[in-house]
Amino acid sequence: MENFENLGLSRLVLDNLPGLGLTKPTPIQAQGIPHIVAGRDLLGLAQTGTGKTAAFGLPMLTRLIAYGKRPAPKEVRALILAPTRELATQIAENVTAYAQGSPIRVFRVVGGASINAQCERLARGVDVLIATPGRLLDLLERRALNLSETRYLVLDEADQMLDIGFIHALRKIARLLPEQRQTLLFSATMPKLMEELADSYLTDPVRVQVAPPGQAAEKIDQGVHFVNQGDKAALLAEYISKHPGELAVVFGRTKHGSDKLAKLLTNWGFSVTAIHGNKSQGQRERALAAFRAGEVEVLVATDVAARGLDIPQVAHVYNYDLPNVPENYVHRIGRTARAGRDGRAVAFCAPLEVADLRAIEKAMKRAIPVIGGEPPFELPAAAMRKPGAKPQGAKPQGQRGRGAKPVGAKPQGTKPAGAKPKPAAAVAAEGGNRRPSRRPSRRPKSEQSARAAGL
Repeated sequence: MENFENLGLSRLVLDNLPGLGLTKPTPIQAQGIPHIVAGRDLLGLAQTGTGKTAAFGLPMLTRLIAYGKRPAPKEVRALILAPTRELATQIAENVTAYAQGSPIRVFRVVGGASINAQCERLARGVDVLIATPGRLLDLLERRALNLSETRYLVLDEADQMLDIGFIHALRKIARLLPEQRQTLLFSATMPKLMEELADSYLTDPVRVQVAPPGQAAEKIDQGVHFVNQGDKAALLAEYISKHPGELAVVFGRTKHGSDKLAKLLTNWGFSVTAIHGNKSQGQRERALAAFRAGEVEVLVATDVAARGLDIPQVAHVYNYDLPNVPENYVHRIGRTARAGRDGRAVAFCAPLEVADLRAIEKAMKRAIPVIGGEPPFELPAAAMRKPGAKPQGAKPQGQRGRGAKPVGAKPQGTKPAGAKPKPAAAVAAEGGNRRPSRRPSRRPKSEQSARAAGL
């Protein structure tokens, strides 16, 4: 099937596709859409950036249009759950564009926005509700919506929802949904817990897998640069300076560290903004809007931006800190090489991150080419940090401490004349190990962590 006309989609939906640049279905769309139109449950496995939103959005709209009846007050016809605000926003924008000119009403609810305004909007009923699990539970507790007539459930990026602790929230929501429904589960990876989730939620599903789970897009030019932790900031500035005018996403591990790094780069003369779970919804949306418009060229982010950030102009992804979860590396670098473009991804690996690097390579079943620095010795098991663990004890030999001058070339090009990197701030940009204290909660720990992240 080489075009959307042959996939059984509604004419109202088809008429919108050319204007959105959708002329030929991707593999996940071509294989998945006919089954969804036919009413089958579906488990879709595809890497990030392969068009999963259209794969479930277009056929779901087709079925809702055919139903031909408006939802009652507080009623939700179709529910799409996403792990982060950014992904929920991206889905809502796409589904709204697909439904243009149809009677379908689309609404998005996420944390950080006025819950009273969301309650007022839901009172009129919606055809398609896109939500993060935490905010949906808040609204359900207020009895602002009714899921008893919800006939379509989509779990997008389900593996990430499990990673950040939404499993308890998903179970609560599932109990409120009717048994007779169509369920679609989309994921880029398939850990064991995902298989259990699929068995619990799906009924005789069709499995569509268009690429091995955990594989990165072919058009991404990947590389790893070995560097001491204290020298990362200066090295990052050097890389960014080589590509003026090109958009870059920099991924850090912590909220505090991402803020510190963004401030440091700003002081060095770069155009930078940052997003993470501690930012308000308005701050996150304004930051992304400025980045998308090219008003700022560097976005420093935590993994809240690892999925749902669809900006084709992103040319570079820098993993300033390697991710805790190996599979997240693939999602991070998937922010580049979108819409058929090429992209570049560079991972900075400090001596204590070697185990994280090896875990990433094992998950991808391929080695990442070394493009800079000297590969460290494979440390003894007792000295090597486990993947995702925080540094403890003494610094590895050769790593410079707080206040030491960074090694190597100073950033060139966009920094102000005469400005010098502030080594102490560069080290502080690592994020540290200190966390703000939290009051005890009666919620399950996994749900606490997800809500605390602002998702």
